[in-house]
Amino acid sequence: MTKPTISARIKLHEIVPAAAQQSAVTASRLLRDRVSHTPASSTVDRLTAIWRRVLQRPSIGINDHFFSVGGGFHTADMLFAAIAQQYGRELPSATIYHAPTIVQLARLLDQPALPRFSPFVEVKAGSEKPPILIVHGLAGTVPFFELAQAMATVDHPVYGIQAKGVDGLEEPLDRVEDMATFYLRSLRDIQPHGPYILIGYSFGGLVALEMAQSLQEVGENVALLALVDAYPDARYMAAGQRLRLRAQRVGSRIGDLQKRSVHAGISYVARRLKNRLRVGGVDDAGNLPSGASRLSFEHATLGVKQKAYVALARYRPQFYGGKIKFVKSESDSYYPANPAAVWAQLAGEFECDSVPGGHLDMITGDIKSLADVLARYVNEALPAK
Repeated sequence: MTKPTISARIKLHEIVPAAAQQSAVTASRLLRDRVSHTPASSTVDRLTAIWRRVLQRPSIGINDHFFSVGGGFHTADMLFAAIAQQYGRELPSATIYHAPTIVQLARLLDQPALPRFSPFVEVKAGSEKPPILIVHGLAGTVPFFELAQAMATVDHPVYGIQAKGVDGLEEPLDRVEDMATFYLRSLRDIQPHGPYILIGYSFGGLVALEMAQSLQEVGENVALLALVDAYPDARYMAAGQRLRLRAQRVGSRIGDLQKRSVHAGISYVARRLKNRLRVGGVDDAGNLPSGASRLSFEHATLGVKQKAYVALARYRPQFYGGKIKFVKSESDSYYPANPAAVWAQLAGEFECDSVPGGHLDMITGDIKSLADVLARYVNEALPAK
C-alpha cells in the first residue's frame, strides 16, 4: 500500500516561513525573560494569593514551577477558574504549560491579548545539546514533568508536545499525519536540524513514528525513535495477533469480574460500556461536566481524545527504515504480549525493553524504571564525545 505524501515531507525551512512563526517566538521570549517586562506587583500579589489557596500551601515563591509544588490538571482548572473570577478574563488551563510560575503568569496577564504558543512545552531545561522530544498520549496533555526530571540526561533539554485543541481554542486534529505535520511546522523554532530524539508514549508513539519518517525522508538524522507502549489499532494487526489479543483481553476482564462483588461487577461493565460508546463517537462532546469551562483541561481533553481515537482507527503504520526502540509495560493485559510480533516487520531494526507495572503506571507510578531505560537509549544514541 502506497503511503500518501503529506506536507511535512519537504525541507523543514520550507514548511513555514520564519515570519509566520514570529508570534510564537515572541511569546516564548516574553515569558522566559525574568529581567525586562516586569509584571505589576499588584498582579503578582493577587496571583500569589490565588496559587496558595488553590494549591493549599502557606508559602509559594513567585518563581516556583506549578507542577513542582503539587499542581496537576485538576488544580490547573481550579486555578484558571479563580483567575477568571478575579480578573473577568478567561484563559485556557493549558496556559500553565507556557507560564508555569507566578511571575510568568503575571507577565502574561499584564498583556492585552494572549500570545500564540508553540505546541512544544519545555518540561526540563538543558544546555545546547539536542533536545529530547516526547509526544503526548490520547488526551493530548503533557504529563512528563516528573519523568523528565528523573531521566539522567542532565545536559539535554526536554520538551513535551501538546496536542492541538488542548487549549480549548482550536479544533483538534483527527489524522496522525496531520498531527505530525503540525508539530514539524513548529519544530524549526526548537531544533532546525538533527540529530533528533523522538519519544512517543502510547498513541503518541504513532505520531512520533510519522514524524521520524517525515524527517528521514528529507535527509534529517533521527538519532533515536523510542515508542513507549505504543501500538496501532488492532484492525491493522495480523489476524492471528488480533485473535490472541482479543482472547487476552477477554480473559483479563473475566478475571477482573471474578474478583468483584455483583454490584461492583455491574458498575464495572457499565463503565466499560460508557467508554466504548465514547470511543465510538456516540457520546456527545456537549455533555460537559457540570460547570466545566470549555477552556479547561477537563473539557478540552475530551474533544482531543475523541479525535485521537478517530486518528488511531485511521492510521496504518508503514515500514520505517531506521531502528525502533520499544518499552513495554510488564503487567498490562490490554496490549499485545509480544510487541515484536507487531513492530519487528515494520522497522529496519527493533529492540524491546520491559519496565514494571501497567500502561499508566509507567508515567504515574514507578517512573524511575522508565526514566532509566529512556536515559540509556538517549546516551546510546548520542554517546559523549
